[in-house]
Amino acid sequence: MSRIGLATHTWGKETDPDEASVQLVAFVEAGGTLVDTSPAYHGGGSQRILGGLIDELVPRGDLVLSGCAGLVPVPGVIDPAGTPANEVHWAVDASRRTLMRQLDHTLAELGTDYLDLWSVAAWDPHTPLEEIATTLEYAVRSGRVRYAGARGLNAWQLATLASAAPITAASVPYSLLGRSPERDIVPAAAHHGVGLIATTALAGGILTGKYRDGVPADSRGADEATAAEIRDRLDEHATRVVDALVTAADGLGTSPLAVALAWIRDRPTVASLVVGARDIGQLTGILAAETLELPRAIAAALDDVSRN
Repeated sequence: MSRIGLATHTWGKETDPDEASVQLVAFVEAGGTLVDTSPAYHGGGSQRILGGLIDELVPRGDLVLSGCAGLVPVPGVIDPAGTPANEVHWAVDASRRTLMRQLDHTLAELGTDYLDLWSVAAWDPHTPLEEIATTLEYAVRSGRVRYAGARGLNAWQLATLASAAPITAASVPYSLLGRSPERDIVPAAAHHGVGLIATTALAGGILTGKYRDGVPADSRGADEATAAEIRDRLDEHATRVVDALVTAADGLGTSPLAVALAWIRDRPTVASLVVGARDIGQLTGILAAETLELPRAIAAALDDVSRN
């Protein structure tokens, strides 16, 4: 499994099938293997695009496919922020029936007999833990899944599930601006032998340095749906971290993005990280981090400046 994986959450919305095909080929040619998808990404659009590219452009055997199940669409709901009723929201359902139905649907759409990593998408307080655990075990035993995982769990949830089910990986938001997992999730993962897959490793793009001189018109910070989230994080602490990244990148002859990804990639218990790209230009910058080795002094300095 590659240390940096390709997230496909932009596929089907910001990234069309032609651009997706260019990304996938470039990713594999650069030595990448881990590709992450979900039936919840744009109503399954990401999954369908990926399925159309496997074996047509890239052999299935060259990929480590990561998927999930356990979210069901709830159409026609308007949230407090005024999201339009025609946008789909998602509810958690990790029942055996839903998990297996979604797994078989994912396999059919991807045109493969198995997923390398299949995760429960969220904690479900309404489904008995034993039911979830036996479903994961059955998916592995039946050959549909090589390894089972979990996404979006806090420390006690991860520890509880890992004690009952064959969990080998957990996806968790983790970055230089989001180090809270180190308080409890990292120790829990280490205790149970669970590898972490870091998500949102660029903190919504803040760690690329693109917000240092304002909000670019084509950025998430300029998007009405995500602007508040980004701007709320552009505080003094973020400024210090980004300034340190820029200084390190200048000294290494690379980008702040590459330095940020290399730093989180090398953290204890992190097995890999997944990052999405709208276009091939962004992906090229991400792939530069694959071979970047941070000097210990720089890694230590970033460790120090990013502590809250």
